[in-house]
Amino acid sequence: MAAAAVLRAAGRRRGLGAPARRAFWGGLRKEEKEVEADKIVHEEKSEPSLICPPPRSRSYLPPDDIQSCLESHIKEIFGPSLPDNWQQTPLKENMLKYRLLAQLAAELGHTVPNSQLHLMCSAEDVLNFYSTPVKDASKFDELCTAELPPNLKITWEQ
Repeated sequence: MAAAAVLRAAGRRRGLGAPARRAFWGGLRKEEKEVEADKIVHEEKSEPSLICPPPRSRSYLPPDDIQSCLESHIKEIFGPSLPDNWQQTPLKENMLKYRLLAQLAAELGHTVPNSQLHLMCSAEDVLNFYSTPVKDASKFDELCTAELPPNLKITWEQ
């Protein structure tokens, strides 16, 4: 309080009026912040907004040479420290595990879900994951194409 009173008195002595004191205390800064906020709002409005991302296809059909492909990736990443049976290669080192899974995901277009990453403990687990085909159909689509009993009928409302 005492410092504010001294500054007010000094401002009066120098002939500074209320506008000068307001500028001194940051009145102009508020205006600058408002201008910057307006710019940000206009920039956000100019970007197109997506309401819903396009549905992604989760179907996956493993290639015929998945075992040789995985073996070459394992040998490339792990180098000479492989056991005799490459499928028993442990994936304990996280950086090597990440490099392997990232390369396979980029090459095959099929990623290991986060909920299954902890299950990838060896090269055999990775081979089992990438050897399993995935269908991109819902249970309702499967029921429609299945042979149903005559007293059960599925109709879609649109």
